[in-house]
Amino acid sequence: MSGQIQDRLAQSYALDRLWRETMGLPPGDTKEQPLRAVVAVLEAAGTPYAVIGGVAMQMLSKQPRTTLDIDIAVRTFAEIPRDGLVKAGFVHEGHHAHSDNWRAPGDAPRAHRIAVQFSAQDVGIDVAVSRARAIDVGGFQLRLASPEDMFVLKLAAAEEPSRRASKRRQDLLDVVTLAEEYPMVAADLPDLQLRVDRLTKKLLTLGRDRGPER
Repeated sequence: MSGQIQDRLAQSYALDRLWRETMGLPPGDTKEQPLRAVVAVLEAAGTPYAVIGGVAMQMLSKQPRTTLDIDIAVRTFAEIPRDGLVKAGFVHEGHHAHSDNWRAPGDAPRAHRIAVQFSAQDVGIDVAVSRARAIDVGGFQLRLASPEDMFVLKLAAAEEPSRRASKRRQDLLDVVTLAEEYPMVAADLPDLQLRVDRLTKKLLTLGRDRGPER
C-alpha cells in the first residue's frame, strides 16, 4: 500500500505542474516541498495531526486529481506550532471559525505558493487525528487520515450549509469516490446511502448558492 501511495502522490505533483501549464500560469510550487516542510515542523513540535482534504484523497484514491492546497487536521488551534512554522518561512494569513490559514515559504508571488489550511475543533477531527497512521511517501513520512475518518469529514463538509455549493459538491463526489475505493468501509456506515441521496438532491438545486467560502 505504501508503494501505491508514493506513486499516487508523485502523480499528483506532476498534475500540479501540468495544471499550471494548461492554464497558462507561471511555474509555481507543487505540493512536495511545502508538504515536506509543514510535516517536518509538526513532527519536530510533537504535534498530533492528520493529512486530510484533497491531498489525502489523492493518496487514498486511484483516480488521478490535482489540488493546490494542503489540509491538515489538528486537535485544537492552540496546538498549531506557530513559531516553528514562521521559522520555517510559512506566512500566517488569517484565522476563521473552522480554519487557520498559512502560505508556504518562498520568493514567488503569494498566488504561486501553496496554501496550507489547518482544521480543528470540528466534526470528526479528534478521532481522525488520533487514528491517523504513519505512511512512507518517499523520503519522508506523514500521518494520513484513515478512509473511515475521511468519510466522516467529507460528509460533514458536504452537509455544512455555510460552505459554497461548488465545494460541497466536490466533497460529495469525494464521498462517492471513497465508497467505490473502500466498499467494505462504506458498508459499515448504515446511513451513508441516505445521506448521499439527500445531499445529491439538495446540491443539485444549489446552483445559485453564494454562501461564504471556507
